[in-house]
Parts: sequence; structure tokens; C-alpha cells
Amino acid sequence: MPIRIALVEDDQPVALALQQYFALAPAITCEAVFPNAEEALRRIPKLAPELLLVDINLPKMNGIEFVGQIVQRCPGILCLMLTMYEETPLIFDALKAGACGYLLKETPPHEIVAAIEEAKAGGSPMTPLIARRVVSFFQKQPVPPPAAQSGEGLTDREREVLDLLAQGYLYKEIGEIMGISTHTVNSHNRHIYEKLQVRSRGQAVAKYRGLAE
Repeated sequence: MPIRIALVEDDQPVALALQQYFALAPAITCEAVFPNAEEALRRIPKLAPELLLVDINLPKMNGIEFVGQIVQRCPGILCLMLTMYEETPLIFDALKAGACGYLLKETPPHEIVAAIEEAKAGGSPMTPLIARRVVSFFQKQPVPPPAAQSGEGLTDREREVLDLLAQGYLYKEIGEIMGISTHTVNSHNRHIYEKLQVRSRGQAVAKYRGLAE
């Protein structure tokens, strides 16, 4: 069965060119074109396409905001960005909003069709330049020290404090349970934060639970 898609694109020549190409592509059925996010939000829930091609630069609500809303209203819908913008912050904002992939408008139509099929099959298609930017971003991130990665740097007492923190006990209560002063609990807590490379109780507990699994 052809993949049922819709476009959210305000550039009429671009939308028309894509529609004409998709009409010749047996793998795709383009069921609608929406010139703005507001109209798309009204009509897409009833239309229920499988995938949306979404531009970022829309007249009022932008495409990233639209994706964030439509994936909440229509769980399971796929949103594939198709835009001229290649800035790294926009790429990550779109992906965090719920986009499954990111293509530039210079992508040839047959590659857009292939990307739609890839997304439908569970992939996350990206224009090669975009994929390289994503990889470069992560390569530039600092690597945590071994103790932060493995959790092996925590002492038995620090692990005991962290176990109690994870159960929701206050510092004073932890001190009473362990037979130590609140000052000592604070000292253990500072060392835990340093070793796990975190800044809050919630982050420490989340990382500790991840390490313990």
C-alpha cells in the first residue's frame, strides 16, 4: 500500500513540484497540502496521514512548534522536516520536538521518496550534511571521566547515601539512619555530585539508577 502523506509547506511552487512528482511515485500518496501550521493542526487529526513533510519557515507558528503539537495530538504520526535551514540549533530543536528526520530542500525528489520509505520503515533519514553536523556535535562534547561513566568511583558510604537519597530521605534523616552528622551527609553528597558529574539530587539519582540497571 502507498504511504499516505501530507505537506505542511507555504511555498506554493515547492509544494506543487513535490505534488507532481509524488503523483508519479507509486510508493507515495500525497493527500493534502497545508500552507500553514494552524490549518494543518485543524485538519490533520481527521485526515490521519502516516507521515508529514514539514517546512520550518511557516507564516505564523513555525514548523518546529507545529511538530511538537501534532505529535502530541496524533501519537504515531511521523514528521520529516524538509527545509532550507541547516543550522545546528534548528536541527536539534526539530528532533527534540519529535521529528523523525531532517532533509534539506535541495534533496532530489527521488531521495525524498526514499527518505519517506526509510522513515516509515523505522529509520531516521537525514541529508548527509545534516547527519555530519549531528555527528560533529556529539564528537565535540566532553567525555566524562571513567568514574562518571562506570560509577566505580563511589565509596560504599557514598552509595549508601545515594540509596537513601533515591528513597526520598532528607539529609537530616539520612544522618540519623547512618549515625553520622548532617555535615558529613553533605560532604558525601558533594563527592557524589563530583564523581557522577551532576548538579542536583534528581540528576544524581537518575544517573545512579541507570548505572545500577
